[in-house]
Amino acid sequence: MKKIKFIDLFAGIGGFHLALHSLGAECVYASEIDEYARKTYEANFKRKSPNLFKNNYKLFNKDILTEDYSNIPNFDILCAGFPCQPFSQAGYKRGFAENYESRGNMFFAIRDIIKKKKPKAIFLENVRHLKNHDDGNTFKIIRSTIENDLGYSFNYQIIKASDYGLPQHRPRIYIIGFRDETTEESDFIFPKKIPLKLSMSDIFGAKCNKDIGFTLRVGGGRSAIDDRRNWDGYIVKNKVVRLSSNEGKKMMGLPNNFKFPVTENQAMKQLGNSVAVTAVKHTSKQVIKYLKDRKSFKKEDWPIFSDQLSK
Repeated sequence: MKKIKFIDLFAGIGGFHLALHSLGAECVYASEIDEYARKTYEANFKRKSPNLFKNNYKLFNKDILTEDYSNIPNFDILCAGFPCQPFSQAGYKRGFAENYESRGNMFFAIRDIIKKKKPKAIFLENVRHLKNHDDGNTFKIIRSTIENDLGYSFNYQIIKASDYGLPQHRPRIYIIGFRDETTEESDFIFPKKIPLKLSMSDIFGAKCNKDIGFTLRVGGGRSAIDDRRNWDGYIVKNKVVRLSSNEGKKMMGLPNNFKFPVTENQAMKQLGNSVAVTAVKHTSKQVIKYLKDRKSFKKEDWPIFSDQLSK
C-alpha cells in the first residue's frame, strides 16, 4: 500500500515531520541550514526516516538554494515553515525588500520547487504578521503566486496552538493549497477547535499563575515578570520560575522522549522557531482527508489512513 509522501522544507527540528509521520505519511526529503537544528533533527528522525541520512545526507539538504530541484524525490505534500524573521517584529518586518537569496525571499525557492515538482498539496506556515506586512502587499504577492503562477487554490487561517490542545497562544498563519483547483472551487475546511484540557499548571506540575502560556520566542528572555516583554517567566507556587526546554517541548506538542543534543540556550531557540505540532497534525489530517475525497485524483493513488486519521 502506497504511503502519502511529503517534503519538509526549512525543517527546523521537525515539527511538520512529527505531525505527518504520526498520520502514517513518509518524509522523502528535508532541508535545514542551521547546523544545530540539523543535529536535533537527525537525533530524532534517524530511526523514523533513515533514508534521509544515507548517501552523504543527499536527501537531508543543507542549503535549498544550492539544490538541483530535479534531485528531489516525487512527493504529494510540500510542507514549509518558511523563515519568518523578515515578517516578524523581531525581524524588523523587512519582508521581500531584500536580495533574492535572503531569508525573506525563501518563498520564491518554494515557488520554484512547486513549479518543478507539482505536488498535490502545499502546507505553509508563518507568523500572523505576514498577512498585514507592507500594508498587505507581501501577502498579495504570495497569494497571486500560488493562485495565478502555480495554479493552486489558496486557503488560509490564523491558527492558535491553544485552539488545538496546547497551553500556548502562538498565533500563526496556515496556508493550504491544492493543485488543479481554484480558490473559489475549494471546499477545504480547517479543523474544528478542540477544548483545551492542558494548562500551564500541568506543564510545570504545580500551581501556575497562568492557564495559557506566552508564545515561545527566539531570544530576549529573562525579562522582569511584570515586563510586557516577558515570555519565559511564570509564578509557580508563589515563586518566579523560568521555562526550560522540558516545559517548552510540552508546550509545543513534542513527545517526552524528544532529544536536544545541543545546549539549553540552543534548545530554547529551536523551540521558539518550531511549529506547534498538535495544530499542524490536526490541519494535516484535514489535508489528507481532502485529498482522498478529491475526484480529480485516482483513489488507488492514496493509502487508506482510517486508523491514523481516527487518532
